Amino acid sequence: MSVPVDRNMAGGPTTLWAEKLFKVLVIGDVSVGKSSIVLRYVNKCFDERYRASIGVDFALKIIEWDPKTVVRLQLWNIAGQERFKNMSRVFYKGAMGAVVVFDITDRTTLESALEWKQDLDSKVCLEGGRPVPAVLLANKCDMKGRDRDMMSSLDGLCKANGFVGWFETSAKDNINIDEAGAFLVKQMMLCDTSLSNEEHRGDGIKVSPASEECESPSLCC
Repeated sequence: MSVPVDRNMAGGPTTLWAEKLFKVLVIGDVSVGKSSIVLRYVNKCFDERYRASIGVDFALKIIEWDPKTVVRLQLWNIAGQERFKNMSRVFYKGAMGAVVVFDITDRTTLESALEWKQDLDSKVCLEGGRPVPAVLLANKCDMKGRDRDMMSSLDGLCKANGFVGWFETSAKDNINIDEAGAFLVKQMMLCDTSLSNEEHRGDGIKVSPASEECESPSLCC
């Protein structure tokens, strides 16, 4: 969603800003660090005291994307307990992007993350039927005990399951949190531009945004 905003600073020249609003889902199993990732991304801090989300927690992140664009992210942190999957269709409605999180030291949470992604794709999509951009986060990379075989398989799993990219992250040590967020916003902006172009295209032909080359080994497009 894009809304033009007229900003006149202290009687100076008028500048027309574009203000974009994106709903972003944060999904994955309980205890994988979703709440800590949101806290780090929005408030730039980490709290050792763990508090499991119940239902949905909400947060707002405001980004000055470029000199003429402000991006507002509504982050919907959905509880990881199984019972909340039954309500996911309601939670997913209107989403423009998703962050899917798993614990890098627990292979079962990766399997669950793939199930969350399948659930997402079955219940929400962009206009034209395209899946919403989703980034996979291999969280808790500051901890010992990572499964190296699992990590080496992530590029293939990412491509096979339609993720736009993946990152090793640590909410505790602030590793790749902002980078993953910026990458997802870029993907949503590309989709938003493509959708806007389609709205103004009279021939009704649907054109997907051009794919980009990966910028690091942790990105798959």
